[in-house]
Amino acid sequence: MESDSVDCVSLTDGLDEEEVTQHRHPFPKPHGSGAPPLPGIAPATSVHELLECPVCTNSMYPPIHQCRNGHTLCSTCKSRVHNRCPTCRQELGDIRCLALEKVAESLELPCKYSTLGCPEIFPYYSKLKHEARCNFRPYNCPYAGSECSVVGEIPFLVAHLRDDHKVDMHTGCTFNHRYVKSNPREVENATWMLTVFYCFGQYFCLHFEAFQLGIAPVYMAFLRFMGDENEARNFSYSLEVGGNGRKLTWEGTPRSIRDGHRKVRDSHDGLVIQRNMALFFSGGDRKELKLRVTGRIWKEQPNPDSGVCAQSL
Repeated sequence: MESDSVDCVSLTDGLDEEEVTQHRHPFPKPHGSGAPPLPGIAPATSVHELLECPVCTNSMYPPIHQCRNGHTLCSTCKSRVHNRCPTCRQELGDIRCLALEKVAESLELPCKYSTLGCPEIFPYYSKLKHEARCNFRPYNCPYAGSECSVVGEIPFLVAHLRDDHKVDMHTGCTFNHRYVKSNPREVENATWMLTVFYCFGQYFCLHFEAFQLGIAPVYMAFLRFMGDENEARNFSYSLEVGGNGRKLTWEGTPRSIRDGHRKVRDSHDGLVIQRNMALFFSGGDRKELKLRVTGRIWKEQPNPDSGVCAQSL
């Protein structure tokens, strides 16, 4: 794929400082400067295309590198192409394209998730920070049993979990699951089960898994909300496991799937059951794990009299 290039000059190229300044004049004025566009000057969209790395096609941020023929690429791809220009195959060296970096400072561009509904416009250098936390960015697949790279909106991910990962789907705000493992002493870092629940017009992911904590395995159940963190705060859930006249309970707020599965698990934000306790709940000769985990989800409703939230059952 051929790409546009920008000829960037330095004082070592035989031009004096005045000539370098004149060489930079054809680039657009900063946004909001009030200066009319000069004849033959490319619009901001064309300049944005110049800021697209020809290797990864992402927007380039300083340092922006160029070869001796003026072809540019981002700093990440410079190491990937083994110091060879991907366009002309010339050696790259350490030439910075300062002119293009100055152009980038003058631009204001829409969020890359504008097609998904984000109305924001940012200075070029602020875009990355916003896009990393934009509420309109797509969600990652919440399935934890594999390194799934699928991203998308919630309805798409629900269909993906059902069709591709064969996840069980349930409707209702209560659950009652039984987990059985023949040899609880052989625990690998693997997800046991993911179940999706639909209630209050929203989707929730119930995780139950075993993983190694130090030298001993533990079992953990937790709930994630398929939506943003602000929406997740509108809900609460409880989990309970027990046996032999004893029980262990947990109550909390579901975490958004914006938080990765491992992040939630490693923070122990859920019902954590130590192995000895799990075997005690299982009863019998303690050679087989049998756990019954029950729970429910409810929506918190603001109490207009007190200003606090009350349960909506």
